[in-house]
Amino acid sequence: MLPELFREHSDLALFGYISFRMAMAGLTAFALALAFGAPTIQWLKRHRVGEDVTKTDAYELGKLAQKMGKHDTPTMGGSFLVASLLLSVLLWCRLDNLHVVLAMVLTAGLAAVGFVDDFKKLTIRHSKGLSPRAKLVGQTVVTLFVMGALAWYAHASDRFSLLSIYPPFFKDVSISFGESAVGIVLFLAFGWLVVAGTSNAANITDGLDGLAAGCMLISGLALSVFCYVTGRSDWSEYLLLPYIPAASEMAVVGGALCGACMGFLWYNAFPAKVFMGDSGSLPIGGLLAWMALVSKQELVLPLLGFVFFAEMGSSALQRTWYRRTGGKRLFTMAPIHHGLQLKGGIFKPGAAPWHEVTIVVRAWIVAAACAMASLALLKVR
Repeated sequence: MLPELFREHSDLALFGYISFRMAMAGLTAFALALAFGAPTIQWLKRHRVGEDVTKTDAYELGKLAQKMGKHDTPTMGGSFLVASLLLSVLLWCRLDNLHVVLAMVLTAGLAAVGFVDDFKKLTIRHSKGLSPRAKLVGQTVVTLFVMGALAWYAHASDRFSLLSIYPPFFKDVSISFGESAVGIVLFLAFGWLVVAGTSNAANITDGLDGLAAGCMLISGLALSVFCYVTGRSDWSEYLLLPYIPAASEMAVVGGALCGACMGFLWYNAFPAKVFMGDSGSLPIGGLLAWMALVSKQELVLPLLGFVFFAEMGSSALQRTWYRRTGGKRLFTMAPIHHGLQLKGGIFKPGAAPWHEVTIVVRAWIVAAACAMASLALLKVR
């Protein structure tokens, strides 16, 4: 209503500019997260909604958490992060844009999966939440629904560029999944891998105060630039990028994501007053992947979100190495932030342990460097 009101009475078309709405979406999400955060944390404390971080397979890690007073910190803070994000998107985005609608469905769906996981942990005695298989099934159902809707829209509108992959470093090169049934299945499998992988990577990274939210803020800002550029015919033509009509609207969603992470970081910065939990890490990781899919930067995503994938990769390698070698460890501890926190090194223990704040800030620095490197690929073609 506001854009029509301003245009009719003062000929002001400011609300039509994506850059303005992107900034306002970020500020709105930030303000909402600040407003929702304090009462949510108080409610969680009153109802003792906290995960016992001292109960862990690593005795030293549990002891350190208890020493730092983290056993009294409530979790499920991702609930007000996601609420702020979705409300800001509803206020500032065009809701006739399919990319935006599917982004909201994906975010809400993954948030529901994470909420069930957190709720089971906190309400059922000795429960570890959803089993890895059940959690993956939930992520798969939500992701395939969204990817299937995108594939249907691509066929219905003859926009088959939505079903293509554009490798970096090469101009005029694309991998099209085409119109065949096999191509659609391959596209759905690829999309599932991107979304579920990034969602789980963000979930694994959420282990230190401010680590996941800070890195997501940086990566989300970089992907917002990609979405904005990809959705503009003049910029995409100049930079030799694929032109995806309406993709620029996802930059407004990216602004809301960054603002919500900023607001959550206000309460999650060391020493954290609240933890994110699966209800926050799963949806924001999935949303980051969706922005990469819309802007056709899926193959750049491992660089753009390097910290997330390094954390997930260290856990996967550790688990595989442990099984293959009969109990030997490749890293001192996985994911790598815990190895640095307790042992001071990834491969060789014995060095001075890193303070939690040091690990988080250096992770932000690495995330920022990788985000700048990914943006440099805009001209490396």
